[in-house]
Amino acid sequence: MKPILLVTGGSRGIGAATARLAAARGYAVCLSYRSQADAANAVVADIERAGGEAIAVPADVAGEADVLRLFETVDARLGRLSALVNNAGILEQHTTVLNIDAARLQRVLATNVIGSFLCAREAVRRMSTAHGGSGGAIVNVSSMAAKLGSPGEYVDYAASKGAIDAMTIGLAKEVAAEGIRVNAVRPGVIYTDIHASGGEPGRVDRVKGSVPMRRGGTAEEVALAILWLLSDEASYSTGTFIDVSGGR
Repeated sequence: MKPILLVTGGSRGIGAATARLAAARGYAVCLSYRSQADAANAVVADIERAGGEAIAVPADVAGEADVLRLFETVDARLGRLSALVNNAGILEQHTTVLNIDAARLQRVLATNVIGSFLCAREAVRRMSTAHGGSGGAIVNVSSMAAKLGSPGEYVDYAASKGAIDAMTIGLAKEVAAEGIRVNAVRPGVIYTDIHASGGEPGRVDRVKGSVPMRRGGTAEEVALAILWLLSDEASYSTGTFIDVSGGR
């Protein structure tokens, strides 16, 4: 029986690369998406053409009802969850803290923090040996912004990823004895569409000179780190982080 992986925000970027690589390595994959149905269905089609198994499910992880429906769909269509990649995340236009209002904070934190907590909770309910599960693995997609702060761009996004780092450590300790490993990756400047959300599609090329390796990373490079953390090769790793950032 194939292990079953849920990748949130799987229609593009790191999520899509993770879904494709996981399917190639033998996972049955569910990828969730908020609005980009065509892109999500294209990822599923790619996986199926390569002989893999995948489904796409619309869900806004900021809403608890959507999260519950998402996990119930995985239960019904694929089976008991083996792994979760908490990848869904948003950022907004570059600005300073001086110009951030409560509505923006609520949007960013609802998706990036609350959504990750809700998905982790539902994954633990299914994976935990204390609740009849067989164990499993969770990988949270954080960001180097959690360490660097993103001044003058999106401190709110950085703060949301700092919360993900804390959640990774705390949850890892809570469920370590229940057969679940919880780790995170911190991507640096990666060529994905998310930079357009901040108002600067070419951001990676602008800042890559500050990266010791002098280049931006790819979504596939981050996916490789995620799949390692999900794998048995990382069997004694929990509550830890891989910085995929070119040394930044």
